[in-house]
Amino acid sequence: MNIFMIYGAAGYTASMVVEHAAAAGLDLVLAGREKDRTKLEALANRLGAAVKLFSLDENDVVQASLAGISVLLNAAGPFANTAEPLMSAAIRAGVHYLDFSAELDTYREALALDTPARAAGVMLLPGSGGSVAMLGSLAAHAAARVSGARKIRIALDVAGTMSRGSAISASQNIAPETLHLRNGELITAESNALRDFDFGNGPLSSFPVTLPDLVTIHHATGVPDIETYVHVSAGAFPTGDAKDLPDGPSLEEREASRYHAAVEVTAANGTVVHSVLDTVNGYTFTAMAAAEAARRVLAGEVRPGFQTPAALFGHDFAETIADTRIVDL
Repeated sequence: MNIFMIYGAAGYTASMVVEHAAAAGLDLVLAGREKDRTKLEALANRLGAAVKLFSLDENDVVQASLAGISVLLNAAGPFANTAEPLMSAAIRAGVHYLDFSAELDTYREALALDTPARAAGVMLLPGSGGSVAMLGSLAAHAAARVSGARKIRIALDVAGTMSRGSAISASQNIAPETLHLRNGELITAESNALRDFDFGNGPLSSFPVTLPDLVTIHHATGVPDIETYVHVSAGAFPTGDAKDLPDGPSLEEREASRYHAAVEVTAANGTVVHSVLDTVNGYTFTAMAAAEAARRVLAGEVRPGFQTPAALFGHDFAETIADTRIVDL
């Protein structure tokens, strides 16, 4: 069996993943809660997919709902509410788990479940799309340019508007403190220590943020010191009640707002190298990358336990998505 389930398939980004997965010929089960029945059935009828409805309230029900599934993509944020129950159920059911969470706690939970996942032969691959796939590829690429990479400073340039789901997730998961990685340990950092990063058109002031890439880049590269930053273009963060926002940016809005990232890697001997990444809009990238990751996992690219896209697929993974380019400066 090579059945791919997408939980939360009625969501904005998830529905784009569904389209890409269907185009790739994957056998799909579209899953979610009862309240999304109408959307899921309409999507499934158009694509010839199956539908499964279940909530995450009862562990036995979740596990039973995964029977016959090979790979599960959790697309239901906030992931603080969905990642742990779905990862735990996936381990018990023998199903490989993917998501595109940008929440640090998801990765802490995956690390905590690494041992039972390995014992069950199950892979946990959070971050199969989004910033983790982008920044992981960029960081690993740049780290490979030096001998003995010691420190990574990396920044994401966020352009365009947020989806309603992303805004709600962000509002519920604001990190109480800004963290950096020092000697492999997360420590508190100054929240107002701005740095300039050149994403390709001159330096832009970026602020430190707590991203899951602190964990995933360290896991993929072994580099002990990591700092993560974000530059946010005007209007990217919505004002007002997130629940009143539209589902997400239109195709035209996404095409007008490409994402960029920049990295600075310092070697043990003091050598410093810079690289930049240019890609499509983050929502477009996430949908394409998550579908491609699922295709590759279904094809057998699997290692049990907690994994990252850059470590599993190689640091060129992001460059296989759309017209993503990494350029060395």
